[in-house]
Amino acid sequence: MWQYEKKLQYPVKIANPNPALAKVIISQLGGPDGELGAALRYLNQRYSAPCREVQAILNDIGTEELAHIEMIGTIIYQLTRDLSLKEIKDSGFDTYFVDHTTGVYPIAASGVPFSAEIFQSTGDAIADIHEDLAAEQKARLTYDNILRLADDPDVRDPIKFLREREIVHYQRFGEGLRLIQDMLDSKNFYAFNPSFDK
Repeated sequence: MWQYEKKLQYPVKIANPNPALAKVIISQLGGPDGELGAALRYLNQRYSAPCREVQAILNDIGTEELAHIEMIGTIIYQLTRDLSLKEIKDSGFDTYFVDHTTGVYPIAASGVPFSAEIFQSTGDAIADIHEDLAAEQKARLTYDNILRLADDPDVRDPIKFLREREIVHYQRFGEGLRLIQDMLDSKNFYAFNPSFDK
């Protein structure tokens, strides 16, 4: 399906651990608008996409989201490596630590574990692509909020990269929406169908 290049899409080299910041950033792994949900959403939606071009957009972005999972996992790991018990307690990381030590686990910043209930694959291309557009904007907003909270340039640089990719994904899904709309006619079920009114 693809070739895996054994390096991150964008380098992550964080010098100073910061478990409090890790508790915030982890939302982009397993939170309601995180990369894991995005990857699964797009890779599942591609099967019912109405044309190869839209399938390719979903496949491309879905697999790129897997690379973003890898980046977020690396950020979390580097922010939590070699912590003392005092650092764990003082940062409020103890609530995460008690269940996961410093393992990378898909969870929201609020503490809610990842659930497949946060994403949808309806089989209706119009509904799915609109969900995808919204998902990319919500992920961009989460990255905006992380940037408001992070002052370490080692953390901010990869987060800025990830934020930029959300904008590009939004644009690509816009292209997909236009492709789908151009295909609409009275024989498909991707929008209002007059034959239902008979």
